Amino acid sequence: MNKHILIGSTDGIGKLTALKLAKEGHHVYLHGRNEAKLNTVVSELKEVSNNKNIKGFVTDFSDIKAVKQLAGLIKNEVPKLDILINNAGIYKSPTDKTKAGLDIRMAVNYFAPVVLTDNIVSVLDKGTNARIINLSSAAQSTVQKGVLTGDATVNASESYAQSKLAITMWSFKFAQEHPNITTIAVNPGSLLNTKMANEAYGQHWSPAEKGVDILYDLAMSERNKNQSGTYFDNDRGMFSNAHPNAYDADKIKSLLTLTEAIISNYIK
Repeated sequence: MNKHILIGSTDGIGKLTALKLAKEGHHVYLHGRNEAKLNTVVSELKEVSNNKNIKGFVTDFSDIKAVKQLAGLIKNEVPKLDILINNAGIYKSPTDKTKAGLDIRMAVNYFAPVVLTDNIVSVLDKGTNARIINLSSAAQSTVQKGVLTGDATVNASESYAQSKLAITMWSFKFAQEHPNITTIAVNPGSLLNTKMANEAYGQHWSPAEKGVDILYDLAMSERNKNQSGTYFDNDRGMFSNAHPNAYDADKIKSLLTLTEAIISNYIK
C-alpha cells in the first residue's frame, strides 16, 4: 500500500531516504529552505524514481512562524500522513542566532519539528498506523534554560547536543500523549558521510546508507510498530537508553512548559 510521507532536508540521508521511498511508489513530500534547490531535488527524485507523486514545500526551519505556516499548507494540501520523518537539522552555521534571537540549532533541530508536528497531528490521525521518526543523536547534553530561550550562547557542539536531547525528551512525551501514533527517536549513526558531518568534522566514519537504512526500517517495518516512546541507537544497532534526562518526568515537564511559553511568544 502506498503511503503518504513527509520528510525534511534536500541533502544527506533525508534526500537519500526520500529517493528510496519514492522508488517504491509512495507519495513523498519534502521541505527545504532554498526554493531553487528544493525544486531541483524534487525534479531529480521524480526522474530517477519514475514517480510523479513528489511535492516540495519551501520553509525556513529557523523561523518558527514559517514552520507554523508550513503546517497550515500541509493541512490544506496533504490528504493524510502515514509517516513523518523529522530529520531536517543544522550543526555548522555562519550565525549562532536566528533573526528572532533564538539559538539557531535549538530552533532548527528542536523548536521547528515540535511546531510542525504539533500542528499537523490531525493529518497524522488520518494516516494508517501513523509513525513519527525524530532525528536525535549520540550527542545529547543537558538542556540549559538560557540556551533554550536564546539568552545564553554556547559553542556549536554543545548547542547541537542540547537540541538533540530536547527533541528526544519531547519525543518520549509526545508518544505518551498520542498512543495512536508510533513515535521513535533515533541516532542514525555518528559521523555518517553527509554534508553536515563533513562540514563540521572534515571526516566521516560510516556511509550515509547506514542512516538511510535505519530511517527506512524504523518508518516502514512492521516489527517496529510497537516501539513507540523508545530510542534507537544506530551506533549500537539496537534500541537503547538515551540520556538519563529523557526519562526524568520533572525535567521533561520543565522543558515542555518552557518550550510552550517560548513558542507562544514567537507565534502570536
